[in-house]
Order: sequence, then C-alpha cells, then structure tokens
Amino acid sequence: MQKPARKRETGKKPPIVEIVGETGEEVAPPPPELVEPDPELSPEEAEQARKDYLLTRFWISARGFWGRNGDRLAWLYSIGLGVLIVLTVGFQYGINVWNRAIFDAIEKREASTVFHLTAVFFPLAIGSIVLGVAQVFARMGIQRRWRAWLTASVLTRWLGNGRYYQLNLVSGDHKNPEYRIAEDLRVATDSPVDFLAGVTSALLSAATFIVVLWTIGGALTVTLAGSTVTIPGFLVIAAMLYAGIASGSILVIGRQFVQVSEDKNQAEADFRYTLTRVRENGESIALLGGEEEERDGIDRNFTNVLRQWARLAGQHMRTTLVSQGSSLVAPVVPLLLCAPKFLDGSMTLGQVMQAASAFTIVQSAFGWLVDNYPRLADWNACARRIASLMMSLDGLERAEQGDGFGRIKRGETSNDAMLELKDLSVTLDDGTAVVGETEVVIEPGERLLVAGESGTGKSTLVRAIAGLWPWGGGSVNFHPDRRLFMLPQRPYVPSGSLRRAVAYPGAEDDWTVEEIGEALHKVGLDHLKEKIEEEAPWDQTLSGGEKQRLAFARLLLHNPDIVVLDEATSALDEKSQDKMMKMVTDELPKATIVSVAHRVELEAFHSRKIVLERRKGGAKLVSDIELIPRKGKRKLLGRFLRQRKTAKKAA
Repeated sequence: MQKPARKRETGKKPPIVEIVGETGEEVAPPPPELVEPDPELSPEEAEQARKDYLLTRFWISARGFWGRNGDRLAWLYSIGLGVLIVLTVGFQYGINVWNRAIFDAIEKREASTVFHLTAVFFPLAIGSIVLGVAQVFARMGIQRRWRAWLTASVLTRWLGNGRYYQLNLVSGDHKNPEYRIAEDLRVATDSPVDFLAGVTSALLSAATFIVVLWTIGGALTVTLAGSTVTIPGFLVIAAMLYAGIASGSILVIGRQFVQVSEDKNQAEADFRYTLTRVRENGESIALLGGEEEERDGIDRNFTNVLRQWARLAGQHMRTTLVSQGSSLVAPVVPLLLCAPKFLDGSMTLGQVMQAASAFTIVQSAFGWLVDNYPRLADWNACARRIASLMMSLDGLERAEQGDGFGRIKRGETSNDAMLELKDLSVTLDDGTAVVGETEVVIEPGERLLVAGESGTGKSTLVRAIAGLWPWGGGSVNFHPDRRLFMLPQRPYVPSGSLRRAVAYPGAEDDWTVEEIGEALHKVGLDHLKEKIEEEAPWDQTLSGGEKQRLAFARLLLHNPDIVVLDEATSALDEKSQDKMMKMVTDELPKATIVSVAHRVELEAFHSRKIVLERRKGGAKLVSDIELIPRKGKRKLLGRFLRQRKTAKKAA
C-alpha cells in the first residue's frame, strides 16, 4: 500500500534487525521452503508431523541471532557465559576439596588447620558469588538481546505489507498474535538460554565430580550368599542409577506436560482477547445493554482457563512428587553407601563428606531434567505457538512472491492515467471469486463512486486497490510518485494527545498546532481546538461522527494525490456529509477520489459511477456512468461493456 509522505523526516533509532540487500535497501529474509505433509499420513499423523516441524521452524528464525545479520554482541555474550560456567565449576570443585579438608581437620582436632581453612573459605565463597552474579548478567543479557532481536524480526514481518490485517482473512493457527509476540516469544527466548547454561553446567559438573566419586569411593566389596562381589566405582554407578530412575519417572509421569501447557497458554490468550474486545467495544455494549451476555462469554473463557490450570496443576503435582522426593533422599544415599567404609576405617570423615557433596552434585547434574521438565514443556508450547504465527506469515510472504498463489500485481500506469485496474479479479485466499475480471481507467482529478448492493465486494475491491487484499489476479497500477490515502468507515484513533490523533500516520510534530487547529476548524471540530495538546482516551471519547470528521482533518494535512473513501461519511447526517464532501472538493481540487458508498446523495460530488452486481463466479461491473459528462472521453469499462452487449445481441 502506498503511504503518504511526511512533511519532515524525524530521527529514528537504527533497527535491531538490519538485513541489507544488493540495492542497499533493508529487506526481509525469504520464508523457509514450504514443507508438505506426506499424503499417505492420516490426519492425526499429519497434525503431529506439523507440530514436530514447528520447533524446527522456530529455530530457523531464532538462530539468526548468532548469524551474519544477527546481534553484534551475541557471540561475545555467549562465549563469556561459557567461560563463566567453566570458572564456576572450578570454584565448585575447590569448595568440594575444601569440604574434605575441613572435616579431616575437625576429625583430627587440628585447630591451626581449621583456622587456616577458615581463612581460605572466604576467597572461595566471594569468588563463587562474583561468578554467580556475572553469570546472571551474561545470561540475562543474552535473553534480553535475543528477545529484542527476534521480536523486531517478527514485528517487521507482521507489520509489513499489511500482514497484521491479512492474518484475519486467512485460515491457520495464528490466533491472538499480540499475545504470542508479547508473551510466548518471551518464554521462547528466555528458556533456551537457561536450558543451555544449565545443561553445560550439569555436564561439566558431572564429568568433574564423577572423577571425584570414582577416586574417593573406589570399589565396594560385598558378600552375598557366601560369594564376594566387588563393585568398582560404586558411588558413580549409584549416582547414575538414582538419576536414571528419577528422570525416567518424570518422563513417564509428565508425558502430557507439553500439550497441557500449550492448551493453558491458548486459554489464557483467549481470555485476554475477550476482555480486550469488551474494552474496545465498550460504548456499543453499554448502549445495547449487553453486559450480561458479555459476562457469560467472559465466564465461559475464564472457566476454560481454570480447567486448563487444573490440568496443569495435576501435572505439576505428579512431577513434584518425584522431584521433591528425589531432593530429600539424594543427600542421604551417599552417606549410607559410604558408612561401611567409614566404619571399617578405609574412609576418613572428610572423604565421606566430600563424597556426599560430590554425589549430590552428580545426581543433580544427571537429574537436571527432573528439575526443569515443567519449564521445558512450557518452552515447547510457547515455541510452537510463535512458530505457528511464523508459518502463517511465511504463507503470506509466499503469496506476495506469487509462489503458487493467485496474487494481484501492483505497478505503474503507462500513460497519464492516475489509476488503472487491468483484468483485476479479487478472490479469497482459497481461490473463491469475490469480484470478476475488471477493467477500469481513472483519470487525474476524476471522482469515482463505486456502488452496488451489500455483499457485492465493494469494500473488498477498495482494499485490493489500497494493497490490503492480495489475493486475485490482474494488476492495480498507479501513476508514478503519487501518494494514496485511505479513509475507512471506522477511523483508527491512536492513544496519546489529540495532536497525534489528527496527524496520524504522520508524527505529531510534522505540523504546527496552528495547522492542526485550522484543519479541525475546516471539518467542524472547533470545540476540540483547545484540546489539541491534551492526552485522553480519544478513541472512547469521540463519537463515530467526530472520528470521521477527524479522519477528514488528516486528509487535509496529508494532501495526497489519490483518496480512497470506504463509507467514510456513514456516521454523518446528510447535511454534514454534503459539507464534508464539498470541503474536500474545494480543498483538494486536483485529488483523484475513489468512493464506496450507498447514499445516492453522494453522486452529486462525483464525476463518474460504476456499479457492482453479484453474479455467479464473482461480482461484475455492470455499468459505467458519467455523472458529469466530459467531451472526448470514453472510459475503457464503458467501451468494454458496450462491445460485450453488442456481441451478445449478434449471437
């Protein structure tokens, strides 16, 4: 969609995502290749295959953070975090050795050694604390920057080419995109950093302290039924068996955790969306007295939230049973295993305590999944949801590139015409025809009225002209270097000051207060001139008619070449409508206007009228009428219709 140029350029921060093409312009990366499911799969198997692919799709985009066009500090933070983890494990080993030495000194009642080791402990503790703080800084720095990078990437794709609007028109798993971007993406970037740091620390700790256990514990010899059995590295074997039992139990008990977490997130998103809808449509609901009906809808959604939370609570209860029991038993197991060797004098108290500490560390390392499975399941669900949104955006991008989809082309007119519709057809995303092949040429300064019964596709045709509706065929061509401005039936009023609302989509400082006040005066909003700098909930405060007048004030400020009006005066009475249209004609005499409206009175402000009529295979343009005759000018559509009529009679 062509946007109106601003009067003055305002300073902008450089984008976090910066991908530059050969021409030097910022471009978006191409979407991944479309993965078609195996046709031999059942619907259930195909759906499972799609879910399995979602994690792959997430990483295709997410790993770009460390790529050529990623964050310039990504590798510095990542390497720094790895170094800090290694140093932390080193200090952990130092404290483990200190633990053995202090208990041996206490057992031997060596006071001087105890005092010396006490002095050694403080540097070890301080170093460990400093490393822990530095780890938090590096870890959260990666999470913050990764989230910023990926959020900017998704927002760029979501807001580009009107895709945020087109998602409402296509099928797919992309409900509540705002929740996915704000919440699911946060979890999807936070958790992997925690997981990777945790796994790295667990592996290093396990490798280090397995050696400690093997060295200290040695072999255990037991007598069973008169036979002597020697178990080498018995503490290591015990730690691995213990962790294996705990991890296996959590996998079996929590096998539904991922699906339950995903259902809970979707229920939360639906509940928030319902509340947002009530707030956004508060006036209509209040006028109709629909509070009770809305409350029923809210209660249904909230009941579903509670139901999903109950399911999730059950999963947490079962996993807590394993994790809590594991954490209580783990410190006792090594003491019991080492007790025989301590009692026969082959192990000192310090060795027993060092082995117990090392056993707990090894068990925790192997049992990392036990402690983090709920978070892993939650991440899995969030990553899939953001990947579903990415896949829907992929489909829209492929449609823009004409990859197997009918796509309306956009180009430039070859003559002085302001706008041309060449063989234009408009369809739904599944190929269902809305408007059939259309041929229209609109001259500079011409004011075209598009009429027809409700449901004939008038607004859809206008959206296709504005570039919001991509599906169909043929082309929409504009005169080079001309600016288009669209006034919808329900104007958008952003939050903030009235000055910002009038200047939108320009910046509020693109025009002076006097210029904005003059525009408000011309559209009959003089009572708002004293409130230009005032911040208020204008979207809720202004009436429907005032919002439409405000939209016309924007039109005057931006002064475009082509104006598209989609029922832009529907909230005004006939007298106000006439004043508004006359004002546009007087203030923008050279502007080309395309209007969609039902009121016959609007014909007086247009020079030409085309009529859409519903037909099999899509609506058709059935008449092209010059409301203000112009000598020497015959419109292409009129000529086309007359030729077709003559051909039918001859047949």
